[in-house]
Amino acid sequence: MEEKHLVYCRIERAGAVLVIRRARGFFLAGRWELPGGGVESGERPEVAAIREVGEETGLSVEIVEERSTHSWMDIAGRPMRIHARVYEATERESRTVTLNPDEHDHHAWVTPEQAAALDLADHFRDAVFDGA
Repeated sequence: MEEKHLVYCRIERAGAVLVIRRARGFFLAGRWELPGGGVESGERPEVAAIREVGEETGLSVEIVEERSTHSWMDIAGRPMRIHARVYEATERESRTVTLNPDEHDHHAWVTPEQAAALDLADHFRDAVFDGA
């Protein structure tokens, strides 16, 4: 069975967590998620997380710690197991979020209470609420 590894970062600023919304025309369009994505072959997960945050948001971050891990079978029905790691990350410097419009169409800094109203996958919801 094929395995896919994903990494995401929980970035907090002034008590709010950054979430980004999948653009129309993409898998899970309209759903909110933490910045992140796939780990390339031979890439360390922490390095992938930093790279993905930069590509998706223009932010430069450092990893503080691994926050949680999650695994599930592919929801599209492919014979694939997905493994995701969520990291706590801090910004190296405060910058304006600049989304990659090819993947995401909106971002927001949300409190856990505000996140409750968003369409978030369970592992993202856990990362936003857990310890917040």
